[in-house]
Amino acid sequence: MHVIIAGNSENEGQEAVRKIQEETLTGKVEFLYCDLASMKSIRQFVQRFRAKNCPLHVLVNNAGVMMVPERKTEDGFEEHFGLNYLGHFLLTNLLLDTLKQSGTHSHNARIITVSSATHYVGELHLNDLQSRCSYSPHGAYAQSKLALVLFTYRLQHLLTANGSHVTANVVDPGVVNTELYKHVFWVIKVAKWMTAWLFFKTPEEGASTSIYAAVSPEMEGAGGCYLYNETRTKSADVAYDEELQRRLWTESCKMVGISDESSRVP
Repeated sequence: MHVIIAGNSENEGQEAVRKIQEETLTGKVEFLYCDLASMKSIRQFVQRFRAKNCPLHVLVNNAGVMMVPERKTEDGFEEHFGLNYLGHFLLTNLLLDTLKQSGTHSHNARIITVSSATHYVGELHLNDLQSRCSYSPHGAYAQSKLALVLFTYRLQHLLTANGSHVTANVVDPGVVNTELYKHVFWVIKVAKWMTAWLFFKTPEEGASTSIYAAVSPEMEGAGGCYLYNETRTKSADVAYDEELQRRLWTESCKMVGISDESSRVP
């Protein structure tokens, strides 16, 4: 097994590599730099990955920020939408050919994208995806998480239409005790500190559904699913709007500068 960890922190990435190597003692693990808030960095990462000429059987999209103050990425995107959604959208599309080449009829390649229950209250504003008219940290975060669900469903539709041996699923990890909450209001931070042991999942517990989606035989050939606690469940009703999925996909292609191959698919 060859695991590549992509991230924007060299120190944290190498520490993760060290821990995995200590615990498994087998396989190959390495870190490659990739800042999902930068379209240039994503393209550079994909070039470095392709240069290794290795297959790609599982892609886990699991980067994000939550409720940050209003600010933009280096490409001018609102940070939640740019990093949480567009970064994963571009990365996945640039790696699709490798995923398609790696998947087989009996062992599909798998794409797992981490969303959040917050998507249930999210609203997608196609005329204001950058939240320029009215910025709300919670609203921007929820929109980015809804976009990930819409993206996954549209992606699976396209993969199925093309007969690709690749599946795409979206995961809700639950409420996990991580540094993701560092930008929330201080009252919430205090409440989190006092109740984390009771209500919050550990990072290991939070990762369980992503791991299930990535390796479980039960998920072989299954795509377009919303998973919570290793169980298929229903996402927000709006996420099943196929016209909204199509429009978001088309707009996303324009924003990241890639061709919209989906225009030939109903």
